[in-house]
Amino acid sequence: MKQEQFVARHQQEWHDLEQWLQHRAGASRRRRRKPGAEEAGDVSFPQRYRRLCQQLALARERGYSPQLVQRLQQLMQHGHGVLYRTPPTRWRRALEFLVADFPLLVRSQARSMWAALAMFAVPALACFVLVQVYPDSIHLLMDNGQIAEMERMYDPSAERLGRDSGTDWMMFGYYIMNNTSIALRTFASGLLAGLGTLLVLVFNGITIGSVAGHLQHIGHGGPFWRFVVGHGAFELTAIVIAGGAGLQLGMKLLAPGRRRRLDALVEGGRIGARLCLGVAFMLLLAAFVEAFWSSIAEIPAAVKFSVAGVLWAGVLLWLWRGGRGGSHAD
Repeated sequence: MKQEQFVARHQQEWHDLEQWLQHRAGASRRRRRKPGAEEAGDVSFPQRYRRLCQQLALARERGYSPQLVQRLQQLMQHGHGVLYRTPPTRWRRALEFLVADFPLLVRSQARSMWAALAMFAVPALACFVLVQVYPDSIHLLMDNGQIAEMERMYDPSAERLGRDSGTDWMMFGYYIMNNTSIALRTFASGLLAGLGTLLVLVFNGITIGSVAGHLQHIGHGGPFWRFVVGHGAFELTAIVIAGGAGLQLGMKLLAPGRRRRLDALVEGGRIGARLCLGVAFMLLLAAFVEAFWSSIAEIPAAVKFSVAGVLWAGVLLWLWRGGRGGSHAD
């Protein structure tokens, strides 16, 4: 076969491979590749690389021009670096996911996240104001036993804030189990066409707003805010993200677009599962702060609020800027 025929037959294949390798290298430098964007290319690449090696061997055997052989040689070397690169360690992949992939994924579901925030924050704010204006309305929202327990936990004279008893480590485990169960319930109830997620978000918003409003009204607001303001940066944000994951799952079920409903639901489940990994990490941090920092009554309010400001700024900056300008995890 003449060189012209050989090039004409394989030119498009080489061009496509060059484009794919360049795109992959650029994505690794920028950390802006969307999750799953190159999966198809990754699967077919070993076969394409073997074909390139065969074509390079033929070009050498048939004595084709040095320019063509050099082009195929460079393409083969580039592909070799991709195919046989050392895979990142597990801890590095986990770190890259938390630093870059997770905030990118949260931002990719921005509409669901904003909707979840509204479904949580609006009822919370409304109930807080309602209880301030009509104090007796707290009895419509909570029973007397719950009210008495909240008043006791956040009594200004209490030695520990937010709890009656229990060691720090015991409460750490309790907070992990309790918060994780709420987050998973918030996400999984999205299978009920998103309605379950909405109900969980609204219910939690009503509960938190009512408790905050009542404690503020009776003069226990100081201990309450000193307790929740620190770990709330992780815990409340994680619950909202879990709600956004549940809402996008519900939307995949209700509006699958041109795909089959099952395929859309599977995609929503994959997105939600990855979001829940990040949520679990946030709730772990929240439980640690809540158990070992938030409950300490002796720390001055100025210190508590200063630390909380740093935590809130860090969480928001991470979700807003994480994954911009660096390498994206494979």
